Amino acid sequence: MNIKEIETCLKNMGNPETAKQLQRFFKTGPGEYGHGDIFIGVRVPQLRKLIKKYKTINYNPVQKLLISRIHEHRMMALLILVREYSKGNQSEKEEIYKLYIKNIRYVNNWDIVDCSAQHIVGAFLKDKDKKQLYDFANSKNLWKRRISIIATFHYIKLNEFSETFRIAKVLLTDKEDLIHKATGWMLREIGKRDLQVLENFLKKYYRNMPRTMLRYAIEKFPEPQRQKYLNR
Repeated sequence: MNIKEIETCLKNMGNPETAKQLQRFFKTGPGEYGHGDIFIGVRVPQLRKLIKKYKTINYNPVQKLLISRIHEHRMMALLILVREYSKGNQSEKEEIYKLYIKNIRYVNNWDIVDCSAQHIVGAFLKDKDKKQLYDFANSKNLWKRRISIIATFHYIKLNEFSETFRIAKVLLTDKEDLIHKATGWMLREIGKRDLQVLENFLKKYYRNMPRTMLRYAIEKFPEPQRQKYLNR
């Protein structure tokens, strides 16, 4: 992988009008959650197609992409790391996890959290101490908190729900809408697999849930049941 070649390729693929749309969509204005993020206008399907060109990699150019100010550079780096993690041996998986954690401040918008946290952080910690997840859940950093809950999607897909519920309880009092949405989404995913276990959780905590979190969690419920929860 030649970093200059990749940067030039991405620049040539960029679309100024798309970049403007993405800047607005990902809230990059002053005071917004993505303030300062820079887009060049390359869509994720284009990035996924591009990374197929790079069959073998080393991690130095990937890290350079990951610490870029340009959103699409960071997204491409994470898509590569997710791919490499999925086929790596244990040593390679650990190296990728450590690279992710070392550079976690660059995993700093919801789309790049959502495409990577479950596949790297959640997967690596599957059979290990989960302290890192709880440190993230209690962090002042919005993106670390989102990583903590999205990482548990890896366990949900294995029908293991306890970590999601524990972290959801930590995040019940969170003030950020992006955390309410992510937590509600993970709870909804549990409900798709075991509705009764989700309802058991909701019966205890729905009165204390932020409205958005609750709405996301019960989105697939029959309308009368949804209204029962929404009307407290």
